[in-house]
Amino acid sequence: MGAWWRKTQVNARLRPLPQVLRKLPDDSILLAERLAELASTLPLDEAGFLLGRSYSTTLPLEFRSTNGVFYTPPPVVERLLDNAEQAGIDWARHSVLDPACGGGAFVAPVARRMLRALEGADPRVAARSVAARLRGYEIDPFSAWLTGCLTDATITAELGELPKGLEGIIDVGDTLKRELNAPLFDLVIGNPPYGRLRLPPKSRTKFERSLFGHANLYGVFLDFAVHVAKPESGVIAFVTPTGFLCGEYFKNLRSLLGRDAPPLMLDFVSEREGVFDDVLQETLLTVFRKGAKGNARVHFVSADDDGSVVASPGGTFELPSPSDVPWIVPRSPEAKGLAKRLRSLPTRLSDWGYRVATGPLVWNRFKDRLRDEKIRGAVPLLWAESVSPDGLFEFRAARRNHSPYFVAHADEEHLLVRTSCVLLQRTTAKEQSRRLIAAQLPQRFIDDAGGAVTVENHLNMLLPTVATPAVTPTALAAFLNSEAADNAFRCISGTVAVSAYELESLPLPSVKELAFLEKAIARGASASTIKAACNPLYVVD
Repeated sequence: MGAWWRKTQVNARLRPLPQVLRKLPDDSILLAERLAELASTLPLDEAGFLLGRSYSTTLPLEFRSTNGVFYTPPPVVERLLDNAEQAGIDWARHSVLDPACGGGAFVAPVARRMLRALEGADPRVAARSVAARLRGYEIDPFSAWLTGCLTDATITAELGELPKGLEGIIDVGDTLKRELNAPLFDLVIGNPPYGRLRLPPKSRTKFERSLFGHANLYGVFLDFAVHVAKPESGVIAFVTPTGFLCGEYFKNLRSLLGRDAPPLMLDFVSEREGVFDDVLQETLLTVFRKGAKGNARVHFVSADDDGSVVASPGGTFELPSPSDVPWIVPRSPEAKGLAKRLRSLPTRLSDWGYRVATGPLVWNRFKDRLRDEKIRGAVPLLWAESVSPDGLFEFRAARRNHSPYFVAHADEEHLLVRTSCVLLQRTTAKEQSRRLIAAQLPQRFIDDAGGAVTVENHLNMLLPTVATPAVTPTALAAFLNSEAADNAFRCISGTVAVSAYELESLPLPSVKELAFLEKAIARGASASTIKAACNPLYVVD
């Protein structure tokens, strides 16, 4: 950063590096100089992104993943700032907070917009206005320093000088330990960290209104943002994963947002390549506003050939009541009508006579009891590869460390499966041709194995809740493998996990509407014919 500053910032003094970070290894100096040379040829925001991302890649991968350290590309920043402006933010008078400012991806561009909104004002007056209305909180001292430097460079570029008194814009400390409700801001914006965390009891009590089960960093930051956004009109604009839209652990957060800060805009990053290349989760640009009424606007954003963000309209999203249930939102332009149709369907898996359970065997807790050959007391162990991409059940253990048999003890009935059910792969990605991959576990296979098998926990089990379900397991498996079911599930899923909660929340056709499928199966229709016959089940009026 210092090398870049010396090459580009001739009219401003570089902020002093925090004492704890002043020693740079000798072998890093040459790399720093080369990065500075490259960054000096780029526009300011792109240079900041390059420097911040270069820093983040030096962090241990585990630390980076655990703390959700991912820098936001400038085109995405500009898109979210534009959305905040459409939500009513006035850069000339409103106050702005980035509660996890990282390398300054949002703080510096916000400073620029504030200054340009004050064009014609005395430079020192404009700078004081920015210093009074803009704040960035950051827990990492180096990232906070980087944010301050980029903000200084931005102000210098806009005003031709760097007035004094701007040091207070960036505040180093743990945002989640700050007092709530003071100070309050017109806009809370940023890309908060992602990842599970274990909150200490005091913090869990502080954010208990939005928690259910384990906490996720970005969910807690959303709660914090609701606290510190001004009542009646405060705006929250965040880059987040899509998991909060539907996951069970976010049900209380959805309730909070629906009650206190309903969504105004939802921009899905439809193609991560070229936008968030190194992020594994689906990504969403969200705008919420306190006191908002009506439906949210949905868009799908992707990167154009020149790196800019292109947005395609995706219709509107109607907040459900109660708002803690999964939010059914189209994930592609083609799914606009389907999402609306799904929101009107009352039938769920329980109405068909099923519940969902995760395979009971966590194999790495029982490594010493896995066997490659069937011996006395061993039962077949069903792995995810036992469900083929074609929707067929195959007893297979083809992957490394996957043994086909498990030795069960007499007191481990909870690990055994004795009746036919439908198996469903539990981890799939949006890039796969199908998210739902299911197969019926035949009763004959269980009986031939001695009356019991066990199922590894990368499979879901759709288990009958009554002796004769309203829909047969064969028909259920056929439906789940259809394009119709897959498209519907994509409107409700926000992560790579195919969770029991989402499956049990998936809107389904009525039992009566599925009668034709039972008849087709009874006639011996081909798998392709059966799958095609399912397509009209979610016909959009």
